[in-house]
Amino acid sequence: MSPVETKNDSYEEMGLSKIDPYLKPHVPVIKRRYDNFKNWVKKINQNEGGFDKFTRGYEHFGLNVRPNGDIIYREWAPNAVTASLIGEFNNWDRSKHQMKKNSFGVWEICIPAKNGSAAIPHGSKIKIAMTTPEGEHIDRIPAWIKRVTQDLNVSLAYDAIFWNPPQKYVWKNVSPKKPTSLRIYEAHVGISTSEPRVGTYDEFTDNVLKRIKDLGYNAIQLMAVMEHAYYASFGYQVTSFFAASSRYGTPEALMRLIDTAHGMGLYVLLDIVHSHACKNVLDGLNMFDGSDHCYFHAGGKGRHDLWDSRLFNYGHWEVLRFLLSNLRFYMEEYGFDGFRFDGVTSMMYVHHGIGTGFSGDYHEYFGDTVDEEGVVYLMLANEMIHKLYPRMITVAEDVSGMPGLCRPVEEGGLGFDYRLAMAIPDMWIKLLKEKRDDDWDLGSICWTLTNRRHMEKTIAYAESHDQALVGDKTLAFWLMDKEMYTNMSDMTELTPIIDRGLALHKLIRLITHGLGGEGYLNFEGNEFGHPEWLDFPRAGNNNSFHYARRQWNVVDDKFLRYKYLNEFDKAMQHLEEKFGWLNSPQVKNNFHDIAAYISLKHEDDKLISFERGNLLWILNFHPTKSFTDYKIGTEWAGKYSIVLNSDSKKFGGHDRIDERQTYFSQPQEWNGRKNHIQVYIPCRVALVLSHC
Repeated sequence: MSPVETKNDSYEEMGLSKIDPYLKPHVPVIKRRYDNFKNWVKKINQNEGGFDKFTRGYEHFGLNVRPNGDIIYREWAPNAVTASLIGEFNNWDRSKHQMKKNSFGVWEICIPAKNGSAAIPHGSKIKIAMTTPEGEHIDRIPAWIKRVTQDLNVSLAYDAIFWNPPQKYVWKNVSPKKPTSLRIYEAHVGISTSEPRVGTYDEFTDNVLKRIKDLGYNAIQLMAVMEHAYYASFGYQVTSFFAASSRYGTPEALMRLIDTAHGMGLYVLLDIVHSHACKNVLDGLNMFDGSDHCYFHAGGKGRHDLWDSRLFNYGHWEVLRFLLSNLRFYMEEYGFDGFRFDGVTSMMYVHHGIGTGFSGDYHEYFGDTVDEEGVVYLMLANEMIHKLYPRMITVAEDVSGMPGLCRPVEEGGLGFDYRLAMAIPDMWIKLLKEKRDDDWDLGSICWTLTNRRHMEKTIAYAESHDQALVGDKTLAFWLMDKEMYTNMSDMTELTPIIDRGLALHKLIRLITHGLGGEGYLNFEGNEFGHPEWLDFPRAGNNNSFHYARRQWNVVDDKFLRYKYLNEFDKAMQHLEEKFGWLNSPQVKNNFHDIAAYISLKHEDDKLISFERGNLLWILNFHPTKSFTDYKIGTEWAGKYSIVLNSDSKKFGGHDRIDERQTYFSQPQEWNGRKNHIQVYIPCRVALVLSHC
């Protein structure tokens, strides 16, 4: 049986509705989706010899060199009337290397080797030249091209490059073991230098990887790797899907980055963009063969009005081959360990989330606003990834809350491993913008942090790249922007604004880490409260790189207070590595299964206490009240010691707590727990205690 071949299970035997009984009225829709998925698998197995072969399209399409040096070039362009391969190797002559078209609209040519070597020189420019039924001559960058470069002295458009290096990259390290607790460091290679320019893969490898490892993260999520013409798009307007961005260096440099990360025990995830494509024609997929429906839907259905981009036709055979092979390519050729799928909401709904809110009513997930072809594509992608590569991890960016998004396909789910907890950063920003500290609703905070679907894993984050972009503010900026440029030095007075900012920055991140999910994510620089937003060079800022960088110098400066936030973040990650609360089993809390038991949410005292990962967490959000001998309920009897104290001097705190002290439980029920301890908990301080 093919690795992706499915059994003849009925939906009722799969169990998604057993996990959530409210799904029972929607079983017919879920079953229809699953049957559609099975039909695709059946057809691929019958016509392509299985998913293993079907998803290696990059070995058949595009330019591939045989062992004897012959070059085989194939391209799907059904609307074209003629096609030829042109380039520097034949002086761009359309008549010299004409291609032949088969009945499926695939063009092909074989260019024989010269003296046992490829006839097209490595690094030379090429294009496919076509004519349309209307007689128009069009030149395009090959859709499956693996290298494109841009010469701004000549044109804004990219050039296709035949990439056939004489020395292939030799991998040195094996991939690390799949982490049970996922701690992701979200990063963008281009902004990862302190200098006002585009950073490189090599600089990231040599300078940034060691920071990530030292902080205690076990995974990296690389953004903006797939080639995109507009740097300021943050990588979300992809032009060449199989080409790693040349603005950061060569493909081999990216391989070295991933190889080095693997040697450090770090997983590397790719931010994959299959939700849409750049509408560029000269260096993109748009109008590739002269039609507007080659890879995309025709007309308005194929256009995303808000993103000004093109939308894939997920129901087409060759589009599925292209996208599934794209995933396979990055796993096989570059060694990526998984993907964060961008724009999943847009893929799953015909309205693409534009002007539409989600109330959580189940009709929103199973009605006629759902794009079933997009849903089934995600099922196929996840099934292929996980069956062929069990160690891979997939993460969904979805704001809708689609049920079953992170359940196995054979249960009727979509097959993702994790979903992003996108409501959490919105909550923190809203609180900081609209509420005084005294008015924070702790019950609402705890609800948002724990409100996730049963048995579907979530990655929590206090802020990501979205909050770092110009037009918004990072948490550090919301907390301290009035004084970040004047009072972040230890040589200056610790003002109330900076004191509050440092304290809440730590508490917000700690409770998000502790309660928010089964994984954790941080965007680079936010761990130390990066002092500026992120703004890529564009016409609106005179193409300045001033804000398109990370100021590592401020965290490395021993006289600045950024180091305290960095040390606290480091302590959190290493503590999770030791105690593994992100992977802790679920427990009952107020009739819900969640990963932590919250025993206390005191609105007047602004104090929260919960148990998770064999740790007792105590957080005092009150701006002024400190408490002596405060009773904290706990299920566990015995002795407790402090394993994390946000008030420690090394974290920029006031050092009000003696970390050497231990606490002994008393066998008296408190807040629904069998025992209690009594602690001194100062204002705006968090303690994490280990049960000995």
